[in-house]
Amino acid sequence: MADDDQRGRSNYHTHALARGLLVLETVAQGREPVTLADIHEVSGLPKSTIVRLISALIDHEYLVRVDDRPAYRLGHKVMALATAFVDSLNVADLAHAHLAALAEDTRQTANLAVLDGTNVIHVAVEHPSRPLRLDASVGDRAAPHGTGLGKVLLAALPVAEVAAHLPPLPWAASTATTITSPDALAPVIDAVRAQGYAYDDEEWDEGLRCLAVPVGVDGTTVAALSVSGAAGEFSSTARPRFIELLQGTADSLANDVAIVTALTTVSRTRGRGPQLT
Repeated sequence: MADDDQRGRSNYHTHALARGLLVLETVAQGREPVTLADIHEVSGLPKSTIVRLISALIDHEYLVRVDDRPAYRLGHKVMALATAFVDSLNVADLAHAHLAALAEDTRQTANLAVLDGTNVIHVAVEHPSRPLRLDASVGDRAAPHGTGLGKVLLAALPVAEVAAHLPPLPWAASTATTITSPDALAPVIDAVRAQGYAYDDEEWDEGLRCLAVPVGVDGTTVAALSVSGAAGEFSSTARPRFIELLQGTADSLANDVAIVTALTTVSRTRGRGPQLT
């Protein structure tokens, strides 16, 4: 009998917690303060239950009453939880499994990057288990006009904003195929927008090629994903397979809420590049 009582109390508290979270989620979804009637309509909970839950949430500062209707908005304790969640996110750790699988499937180095002013910065890197590979690292930077990652990120911007993310002229030619002017870059960026991927054909370093695709959420690019390696392994027959694997991995990243939150936070912290709105 005592065990039954214990289980009953446990089930009651679990049920109450689930209902309280449902009320919080309902208020969070509202663009304006939400009334008792609004919460009842969305959640389907009895009004008497909602009143009790709201009272407890106000007491613990997770909700705030804003007027005499009455209507409610989220309290400051919710922000503390959200901040703690964001602070716990590490892009490299979160993306590890996705990029590691891509690196092994392609046998190339997998890279995830965002724009940082006039640079592309790597926020996650995974290497294949082979001695011949691109030796990239988290934190590496490169000019966007010379890399597949950079071209993808530039293509995600409104045309009028691209110039603000390009380095000052003149652009040095690292190789014979390096793009050295905005006029030469413009049609390349147009092609990336049209085809959905970018190709770096030994433009950053001789003997190195790269394919990159956007990581997009609801039509907004939050990062760029690439594979890079020896030029000879990026043949015309290999590239379609790499692009397919890249796009599959990009979709997996975009469907991971924690990764998207971390990438968006990185972009907003740096105040640069495409962001979610």
